[in-house]
Amino acid sequence: MKKIIPLVILFLCTIKFNAQVLSYVDQAVLFSSTENNYGTGRYMGMSGAFGALGNDMSAVDINPAGLAVYQKGEFSTTLTFRDTKINSTFYGNTINNNDDYFRFAQIGGVNTWQSYGNPEIGKFAFGFNYSVVNHYDNNYIVKGNSGIPQYPDDPDFNFDDDPDNDINYINVEDQTFYNYTSGLNDKFNFSFATQYNKIFYFGGSMAFHHIGFYQNTTYIEKSNDGSGNTMDVNNDEYLSTYGSGFNFGLGIIVTPIKNLRLGAAYQSPIWYNLSERFEQRTTYWFNGEIDPDYPDFPLPNYYDYKLTTPSEFTGSLAYVFGQYGLISFDYIYKGYSNTRLQPSSYFIEENQELSAGLKNTSSFKFGTEWKYKIMSFRGGYRMIQTPYKNSSTEFDLTGYSLGLGIKFSRRVAMDFAYDNSSYLDSYQFISEPGANPALLDVTNSRFTTSLVVVF
Repeated sequence: MKKIIPLVILFLCTIKFNAQVLSYVDQAVLFSSTENNYGTGRYMGMSGAFGALGNDMSAVDINPAGLAVYQKGEFSTTLTFRDTKINSTFYGNTINNNDDYFRFAQIGGVNTWQSYGNPEIGKFAFGFNYSVVNHYDNNYIVKGNSGIPQYPDDPDFNFDDDPDNDINYINVEDQTFYNYTSGLNDKFNFSFATQYNKIFYFGGSMAFHHIGFYQNTTYIEKSNDGSGNTMDVNNDEYLSTYGSGFNFGLGIIVTPIKNLRLGAAYQSPIWYNLSERFEQRTTYWFNGEIDPDYPDFPLPNYYDYKLTTPSEFTGSLAYVFGQYGLISFDYIYKGYSNTRLQPSSYFIEENQELSAGLKNTSSFKFGTEWKYKIMSFRGGYRMIQTPYKNSSTEFDLTGYSLGLGIKFSRRVAMDFAYDNSSYLDSYQFISEPGANPALLDVTNSRFTTSLVVVF
């Protein structure tokens, strides 16, 4: 049976809900976000602006036609270190949270073949790439006092229908929320591309996705009844969501004049089959002693469902200055309002919220690279628009990047990148009317290293 967790959209903070873990709506948006920019060192150093360039294993995830830009076979592997700062603010109280994570990010290769049967077909290319789409590891604490109790009533003394004789713990002393998430969204991508008449590059791809998302939350509320009696409530919730999905991509790159490249790509929705496990435990303490009659530990709840994420269109423009350098620009349009949960008969309200609360987004990435002898110097900037209609531009993700490439020989190179991004987020962990959400100021700093071998 589907768990009963009313809707919570992180940025639409007026919606009432009874649980602290992410709802189906939240997870639908989270699993639809694929712009976190994990990739090779060269890709990261240019903020992922590769739609019209190709010649990089991570670029294939945007536009598979870029596979045919390769002149030779290549293998690359990448490691990433991420430092995350989350400053949580709740009713004037700010806590600085900081964690760092080390992650294997990418491994893949491409092989090319020259065409000998048809002179207009220059070559074929086939590639395989494993990459991280999203890394869910995060940990933060929120602490403050809204003055609005989430648990105003004593469950042991609501013994009749007369509210006048109930004991009400309406004087809030402290509210604390702990949120821990972990897990990974990764994929295996198989791509094929060809060059035609030295002007056109065509490509297609198939990707097999995997999601493992885990969230543990703890909400602690301390209150009193105004007559010397105290009640402490500890609510723990555990959510596991896991499953697999599939999507395909199509792309083209055109070189109408020398050095100018135009790209267009389509990434289909990802069709996920997901399963979840949800568990909740609530414990009460009265005047410092645990209530032996009310440790509420129900059995875990299991549910299977399907998710269709938005499709994505990318238009790209790049100009290559011979052997000296290049500039590149990507525009990304994503149809978040088409996000859907199934079976539709079970998710009527959630799908209505997705349609009404989300908007289609326009985002962009800009990157540049300049070469001097064996060195390549890179930089980039990106803006990823929030999909929530009621959110201001402060909730958009903005980031910049710097990169360095060193070519040790004709066959071996290493790429290094630093990427910094920031955005505002919010979390409505108290469902009572009038309670404000916690505001989260999130900054991610990532260091990426790639080894590239040409064969």
